[in-house]
Amino acid sequence: MKFDKDFLWGAATASYQIEGAYNEDGRTPSVWDVYSHTPGKVKKGETGDVACDHYHRLEEDVKMMKEMGLMAYRFSVSWDRLFPNGEADPNPAGFAFYDKLVNLLLENGILPVMTVFHWDLPSALLEKGGFEWEGISDVFADYAGKVVEHFSDRVKMFITINEPQCVVHLGYVTGAHAPGEKRPQEETGHIMRNLLLSHGKAVTAMRKAAKGEIQIGTATTGTLCSPLMETPEAMEKAYELSFPGKGEGLGFSHNWFLDPVILRENHIPYLTLSEEDMEQIAVPVDFLGINVYNGMQCDEKGYVDRYQGFPRTGLGWPVTPNVMNYGMRFLYRRYRKPIYISENGVACNDRIFLDGKVHDADRIDFIQSYLEQLHTAVENGCDVRGYFHWSLMDNFEWNEGYDPRFGLIFVDYRNGNRIWKDSALWYKEWIEKNKHGKDCL
Repeated sequence: MKFDKDFLWGAATASYQIEGAYNEDGRTPSVWDVYSHTPGKVKKGETGDVACDHYHRLEEDVKMMKEMGLMAYRFSVSWDRLFPNGEADPNPAGFAFYDKLVNLLLENGILPVMTVFHWDLPSALLEKGGFEWEGISDVFADYAGKVVEHFSDRVKMFITINEPQCVVHLGYVTGAHAPGEKRPQEETGHIMRNLLLSHGKAVTAMRKAAKGEIQIGTATTGTLCSPLMETPEAMEKAYELSFPGKGEGLGFSHNWFLDPVILRENHIPYLTLSEEDMEQIAVPVDFLGINVYNGMQCDEKGYVDRYQGFPRTGLGWPVTPNVMNYGMRFLYRRYRKPIYISENGVACNDRIFLDGKVHDADRIDFIQSYLEQLHTAVENGCDVRGYFHWSLMDNFEWNEGYDPRFGLIFVDYRNGNRIWKDSALWYKEWIEKNKHGKDCL
């Protein structure tokens, strides 16, 4: 099994989950600082105050990426580190930190892929209403434009918003994420609209500010469905269930966001978009980032329950490799845009063994089985151009705290030590083989 030699192999992280230095060098609180410091919101009362201390261990971490053979590194910039009040005056120390990161990546032959927003909204903007505030899309576009203006002489690949589905569903429906609101899904249409406008206006501002040619995409997530048997009837039912127009799965679907962005269509009953809105939202993007971890299954009649004892991850998520095959084929069929797997990975119960190493056979099996299915999607004509493993290292897993470990690199939170897991060594070998046109298996 071989992917194209130009296929991009990388790993991903997010600013709040790894950086730490929460109150240093001019950084102000984000919604996640406020949320994690609120009793009862995060398991064990854990916060991202220190996290992986990436802010102070930048050189060590980039060296690790180089040794792993990563071709690309997807990371997010912290809005509150760059613009402590969310708008107006930039923070020179914040820009200097990311300048250093970008320069180190380039010096080590690693492509920087920058996510403009991965959930750490400045708390100063939350006080104005956050994504419920009508003015947020203009402020977001201004922020995104300034980021691109500064970095696009070196960074050529940008993602606007990570998982708008989680921003709405987990932040405003279930309350599991910041800002922790709980309300009926049908009352969140105005938040969806503001996120869509933020994305669209940002793309326009980023293109205008760019120094040279850049690639812009977005990273979405949502329920995807696979047929138990590849019959025409089951395939059509799986496609239909992957893009719901109404019902329970709507808020956590790819299509509430991507249909307006790519197709200029809106099928969501409580999301009202005017023609003027659509003009601003449906600005062409260059690629789709897809964050995919698991999927549902169905026959020609509808969803089918999984059997008892179905394989699950350390977080209890089902292990469903075929979502990489059918899910990507359905997404490409609907949107006809190049796809990057911007996140895929697994939480395991990792620990340091008696030999001082971290043995994670479950993760190796997970990655390989998902990549085999991704290769099948490519063989079926799906234009997939890269894969970013989530994540480079263990980190703060939002409301779950530090227990879930998604990393290729084990982080000992007692001292910050990094230990290569078996999966990191396996991934290094996988990348090396693929870069030289050899069979990866």
